[in-house]
Amino acid sequence: MKALILVADGFEELTLFVPWYRLREEGVKVTLASPLLHAVSGLHGYTIEPNARIHDLNPADFDLLVIPDGPAVERLRIREAAVDVARTFSQEGRIAAIGHGPQLLISAGAVDGRTLTCSPGIRDDVRASGATYRDEPFVLDGNMLTGRGPDDLPEFTRSLMRFLKAAVKV
Repeated sequence: MKALILVADGFEELTLFVPWYRLREEGVKVTLASPLLHAVSGLHGYTIEPNARIHDLNPADFDLLVIPDGPAVERLRIREAAVDVARTFSQEGRIAAIGHGPQLLISAGAVDGRTLTCSPGIRDDVRASGATYRDEPFVLDGNMLTGRGPDDLPEFTRSLMRFLKAAVKV
């Protein structure tokens, strides 16, 4: 199994590192991709080196897309390559987005008619784009798992592992 995590400057460290390491513990091959192939900095000063540029990726090579929280999502959603990846996964793959991550899904036109959770700061954006918002630690709607934010990482990550195991059985 392969997972793709989209990152840009301003990612929220916990919502990147916790799912990333948990996926690796399960033997999932994880690729970190950003718009440009250079180190990106998180909100609290941690930096990471992406493995790939988003523009160079083929979404069909991955089983799961993970979108961490943070202002990085604003930087990703203005990149058409990132929006295209999210759109493709919404139609043909599995997505896990936490906090502000659903903003990229909104830009991809992937939330209309769906039920999800997110950071309370963007719940009105979620509703305005045709989705039903739930104030819960995580929400699973078909191929889309969403989480409210860093405080809910234990519940979100447990749900992510169940989500992956269900994908393997399919």
